[in-house]
Amino acid sequence: MQAGNEKISLTSIFDRDTVLHLRIPFSFFLLPVFCFGISQCSVIHLRDAVVLFISLHLFLYPGSNCYNSYMDEDTGSIGGLEHPPPVTPRLYYASIIFDVAGLVLLAFTGWKNMLLGVGYVAFSKAYSWHGIRLKKYAWPGWLSVMFFQGGYTFMMSNMIAGQQVCMTWFTPKNIECMLFASFIIAGSYPLTQVYQHSEDGERGDKTISYRLGIIGTFIFTMAFFTAGATVLFHYFHTYYSISQFIIFACALLPVIAYFSYWFLLVFKDRNNASYRYTMLMNGISALCMIICFTIIMRLNHIQYV
Repeated sequence: MQAGNEKISLTSIFDRDTVLHLRIPFSFFLLPVFCFGISQCSVIHLRDAVVLFISLHLFLYPGSNCYNSYMDEDTGSIGGLEHPPPVTPRLYYASIIFDVAGLVLLAFTGWKNMLLGVGYVAFSKAYSWHGIRLKKYAWPGWLSVMFFQGGYTFMMSNMIAGQQVCMTWFTPKNIECMLFASFIIAGSYPLTQVYQHSEDGERGDKTISYRLGIIGTFIFTMAFFTAGATVLFHYFHTYYSISQFIIFACALLPVIAYFSYWFLLVFKDRNNASYRYTMLMNGISALCMIICFTIIMRLNHIQYV
């Protein structure tokens, strides 16, 4: 392979800088939607669930991260990487290798499962690729992330882990879950951009957070978290019991406490809308939601096969 005057071999692609740009630990922040998806299965097919977990969190998400880094050529902090190393053509090839590896893994569980993975890969490319670049449009970019990292990921996780990749899966119960997952991502996604306004503006990416402003982003996040909690209250009240919502509400308390504290700091000084505060917010939220949905999964007495 060759990029410009630089020859690239397969053995040289994954150098230290490329591995850092994969941002594999950042996949932890996207794990709650997967956990919610499998927690709502009546029967979990362990092999398919494990393969999907590996495919998504160790290959498809990192491949998407790498491709986004390659297209953006960021010099400032990005999600999961405070000081990104220089961008090289190796990132492009690494992203393709990881995408293919993730899709091949899914293919072992069935061609329909692989097609669901293809849908996510197509979105990630359209989001970053300069030919389409959904990222530079505030509302289309936000809506696409809201759906694909939220509702679509829930659908993929629940379908594949439950071996129900078919149109009959789309019941009011499952669609309500997709709505909840979408609302949570809709609120959290702009918050991950709140420290990048300057660099996004220089690059011409008018992201949703850039449009809303720093304070507007926090208010927007509160609105969608409230909407998501309302949907989940109705869902648990209708299909399970209110006790499951209480578990969710208790798990949300540390998230609300830290969010309120951070919002107060930002209100006093906009410089506190920083990378480190954002990553801590993401970490607390992800950990609490993973614990919450793991407990709910156990309460649902799910069968494993």
